[in-house]
Amino acid sequence: MTTHVALFLFFLLLGHLAQAQTLLTGRVTNAAGAPLSGASVGVQGTNVGTDTDSNGDYTLTLSQGGTYVVGVRLLGYLNQEHRVTVKAGEKQTRNFILVPGDRQLEEVTVQGDRTNKFSRKSSEYVGKMPLSNLENPQVYATVGKELLTEQLVFSVDDATRNAPGLQKMWEPTGRSGDGGSFYASRGFVVSSQLRNGVAGGVTSTIDAANLEKLEVIKGPSATLYGSALTSYGGLLNRVTKKPYETFGGEVALSAGSYGFHRASVDVNTPLNSTKTLAFRLNGAYTYEDSWQNRGYAGFAKDIAIAPSLQFQPTDRLTINLDAEVYRSTNVGKQLIYIPFDDKVENFGFSRADQAPLDYRQSYQGPGLTQDSRSTNLFAQVRYRISPSFTSTTYLSSSRSYSQGRGPYFYMISDITLAARDSITLTTPGVSTLLRNDQSTRDSRRQTYQVQQLFNGDFQLAGLRNRVVLGLDFLRLDSNIEFFGGQIDAVPINALDYNYRTFNKSAVDAAYAASTPPSYPVTTKINTYSAFASDVLNVTNKLSVLAAIRVDRYDNEGGLLYFPVNSYKQTAVSPKFGVVYQPVKDRVALFANYQNSFNNQNSSFLDAQGQLSVTKPERANQAEAGVKLDAAGGLISATVSYYDIRVQNVLRIVGMNEAGLAISAQDGTQWSRGAELNLTANPVQGLNIVGGFAYNYSKAVDTDPNFNGRRPETASSPYLANGWVSYRQPTGALRGLGLGFGGNYASDNKIVNKASQGVFTLPSYTVLNASAFYDLPHYRFAVKMDNLTNEHYWIGYTTINAQKLRSIIGSIAYKF
Repeated sequence: MTTHVALFLFFLLLGHLAQAQTLLTGRVTNAAGAPLSGASVGVQGTNVGTDTDSNGDYTLTLSQGGTYVVGVRLLGYLNQEHRVTVKAGEKQTRNFILVPGDRQLEEVTVQGDRTNKFSRKSSEYVGKMPLSNLENPQVYATVGKELLTEQLVFSVDDATRNAPGLQKMWEPTGRSGDGGSFYASRGFVVSSQLRNGVAGGVTSTIDAANLEKLEVIKGPSATLYGSALTSYGGLLNRVTKKPYETFGGEVALSAGSYGFHRASVDVNTPLNSTKTLAFRLNGAYTYEDSWQNRGYAGFAKDIAIAPSLQFQPTDRLTINLDAEVYRSTNVGKQLIYIPFDDKVENFGFSRADQAPLDYRQSYQGPGLTQDSRSTNLFAQVRYRISPSFTSTTYLSSSRSYSQGRGPYFYMISDITLAARDSITLTTPGVSTLLRNDQSTRDSRRQTYQVQQLFNGDFQLAGLRNRVVLGLDFLRLDSNIEFFGGQIDAVPINALDYNYRTFNKSAVDAAYAASTPPSYPVTTKINTYSAFASDVLNVTNKLSVLAAIRVDRYDNEGGLLYFPVNSYKQTAVSPKFGVVYQPVKDRVALFANYQNSFNNQNSSFLDAQGQLSVTKPERANQAEAGVKLDAAGGLISATVSYYDIRVQNVLRIVGMNEAGLAISAQDGTQWSRGAELNLTANPVQGLNIVGGFAYNYSKAVDTDPNFNGRRPETASSPYLANGWVSYRQPTGALRGLGLGFGGNYASDNKIVNKASQGVFTLPSYTVLNASAFYDLPHYRFAVKMDNLTNEHYWIGYTTINAQKLRSIIGSIAYKF
């Protein structure tokens, strides 16, 4: 009897609490009445927030009645905020109608401490239209500023360790025309060449001071982005911070191992009383010595300044003007090559961890510095033509400059070195390092892009269409000069040897004694493109995507080390996708076909001695998988399987009697694999980010030296990343947190040829941790990278030792 009474009282109390709930509900639509899913709805000054479902509906549970400021935020639309009065224990309804535009609200106004804060549910850049992740048949990973702040990330390089299936392969060279670091994605090389969806390359280390989020878009993506700034493995798109309507910002100071020190600033302010004009400035100064031999190898001194201005004279028109200015004085990271004519069996070892190299040794002296500059200027003009159509115009100018030394090294076997001197030697071993320089002199590259987009969101025959029509012009204008050669040869691991003799004075003297060979790059390339994409909602659970690009490539010729004839090519790139949501806004089954291409030289000499016209090299991807946004948004995941086939690979098959290369355009490459991307918030305050990727790559029907082998640029076949953090959500210690995670990569074959053999960079597991205390006006943080002091290497065709254990502390003041 007592049990029944207790149950009765329990359910009576539950019913009373249910009746006493104070709710705010409503729907978010565009001006045409179409629901907008994935919009963030939040209550200013509280932690209450949610995202709209596929019908545009939202529900907020409030602790008590009262008057609240409720804001709505969705990429590609103007933010809104309204004052709403809700009576205690009652339900109030408030609908929102959003119009396309760019004006930003302070993020906390809309989002608060939202559920699964590391998840990003939508993007306006991936499909060049506002789309939620579940509606997009393409796979991409997003690394947001919340995770960057928690991990104390200062560069895009460090941000990429949170993207599944992405592996850093080469440090930034700083040379004009390069795009910062090089990475591997799905078996192909990719670099960061895009910013807010248009050209914006940076040749040195890319600072994260102006980074709102990093989007890593997977697979061949030429249909919407073209081929010049992307690869068959995908692309990296940096989304930058934008001005917003209130005054605020932060300043931060950081310091740590290897002489690291940094100062950064983020200041935003409206410039008029109506708040239609806002200005934001992000910037950072960073200095760090080399971790090898306490700075003997050099240093990196970087300055990044990013001003931005937003003007909205009317509700229909928004103008954004912004810039990125990067200045770097640095010494290139120590890259050690294996000569192309050397066999791995001549070394007596086949792995980097077996080499006689001193991990902590710098094999160079002072003064081999390089000056690098990158200046990116951007303009965006967005005009709402009607409630359903928007015009967006992008203007981008990206300029890079470099001048200075570029030291690099060859690890050569004793057998090959003896053969060069006509000496016979049969005992394997390595005792010599060749020290070289490749400098740039007054080298410049300019990239200009003009892109016009027309976006529509409308009903046709009762079906919702989201359309983008685009026109694009891209010009690449190179005026680069490389020069240099071998400076000397030294013992590779001699005790008390003075390796500082490879320095500025020695290189200058070598060039004064003998003029080094020069390798100029003076090509001028114009690309004219038109593209269209449509996402059609067949039902409220089924949508299909169809897109196409027509690309006219005009190479005006010049020098690419050797003369390049002018030529023109036309390529067509289609894209298709389908999404079916068996559980609306929770589970999405997707499939896609994506295409990319690369323009080749105008002609080649075939086996019959005739000049044949080249065709564009092509990569076609088929992919399928599932996306989840489950448990009320607590778990977001993507699992996919892809198959990429590259066709029309141009390869050399022999030489004719005149000594000219005979080629064929029949080579292929396979790349297939599976990827998992996960973000989860299983309990309040606990957040998990993780990923896994497997890639199988093989050269097929190509040069016998590579045929049937994994390409040397494909990186490690197995990759994994993870990060777990807990932040105290309530109480006196609210904002105190810890984070722990790391990255795993399997063996990486950086030499894989029939003629040379196989040389491997061994697998590695690198662990990192952070601790932080985030208060309303202060943030204290410390991080330790490479906790276990792991010795590991990255590279493709190169051996590049990575930084040992380091610790950095930071303090920030927020206003």
